[in-house]
Amino acid sequence: MRHEEQADLPYLRKVVGASMAGTVVEWYEFFLYGTAATLVFGQLFFPETGNELDGIIAAFATYAVGFIARPLGGIVFGHVGDKVGRKSLLQFSLILIGVSTFLMGCLPSFDSIGYWAPVLLVLLRFVQGFALGGEWGGAVLLVTEHSPNRSRAFWGSFPQAGVPLGNLLATAVLLILSATLPHEDFLAWGWRVGFWLSVVIVAIGYYIRTQVSDSPIFKAAKAKAEQAAETGYGLVEVFKRYPRGVFTAMGLRFGENIVYYMIVTFSITYLHHREIDTTRILALLFAAHILHVAVIPAAGALADRIGRRPVYIVGAALTMAWPFSAFPMFDTGSTAMILAAIMLGLAIHAFMYAPQPAIMAEMFPTRMRYSGVSLGYQVTAIIAGSWAPLIGTALLREYDDWMPIALYILFAGAVSLIAALVMRESKATSLLAIDEADAAETGGR
Repeated sequence: MRHEEQADLPYLRKVVGASMAGTVVEWYEFFLYGTAATLVFGQLFFPETGNELDGIIAAFATYAVGFIARPLGGIVFGHVGDKVGRKSLLQFSLILIGVSTFLMGCLPSFDSIGYWAPVLLVLLRFVQGFALGGEWGGAVLLVTEHSPNRSRAFWGSFPQAGVPLGNLLATAVLLILSATLPHEDFLAWGWRVGFWLSVVIVAIGYYIRTQVSDSPIFKAAKAKAEQAAETGYGLVEVFKRYPRGVFTAMGLRFGENIVYYMIVTFSITYLHHREIDTTRILALLFAAHILHVAVIPAAGALADRIGRRPVYIVGAALTMAWPFSAFPMFDTGSTAMILAAIMLGLAIHAFMYAPQPAIMAEMFPTRMRYSGVSLGYQVTAIIAGSWAPLIGTALLREYDDWMPIALYILFAGAVSLIAALVMRESKATSLLAIDEADAAETGGR
């Protein structure tokens, strides 16, 4: 039996734990910034204009910088990771994002150092985004390349569940701080505690990742590549050999990425604008993230059972409908209705997010898989999630109405629906067979 069809379940669980540990850490820090951009950064790091939404828009512009840096990180980490391995790059990315996040908590405000405050914030945000750009591809490949063919979507969904877990942790920290501190203290120093805690969390995640190794299929591909001097890696090779995979991955990612940040980041701005207090919003998001963590593995298991395409198609179609029910529910001001709207959105999102690691891993051979999945996943973020909260806030400022925002989400969902309709079904695909087909097409390079 081929090695990829065998499963050492205790070790596979250990690999999943190592992947999730880093993913939780890095997304805790990334989402901590997103939440702080809404609650704090607009007031502390940018000049007063007389309209509170202007500061939030400026903060979301720096938020977008992290997304712009992610594809660069994906290209660099993907190229190196395909040559030297997934594990070592994941450890480096963890340290890089931890240092940048800690330093964010040390930044002086605009009142103290003027425009140097937003400049330094943007610089650190770029470093944070660069590191995260290399994190996702390596984390999901560490799991999917160890997983059996028949259950790859299920196991590959666990690093995805690490994203809402990180968001859950970030929300919990800010919720506790905002609920226990006077507003003035929270603005003055309380928000910084969440950023400083990154040192402890990074140390734990780094240690866990030292306990696993790269997959057998990667080690075999690396050994073969070292004997073939002409083996191709990286950006150019991926676009040359597998353009369909890259562009399909981008289309799948577009709507999923936008709707997620509209739910977990822009909803804070929208609800705050509708005079819902911060502690209440964060508490509702906290509860919704718990549901999201639970639904993602279930959606991954469903993608193994009935296929990747039908699960993704349902998620994209429901994404198009979600905002037309969610925003009226937000406007009621009812705690139960707001929570239901957020939970519904995250449950729908899980149908697209859970199968992504398996789908994208099954699009590329091992020799360029890190580059391929990182490009497909991260490049889209430049035009999708990076601008979503900013576009939503700008539309809210211009029209003070949810309909233009809903139409924006409708369009995003339609893009992913089209990509899901044209994608090839890859349920139970053998990664070894993909490598063999790639070798045959390239003359055994």
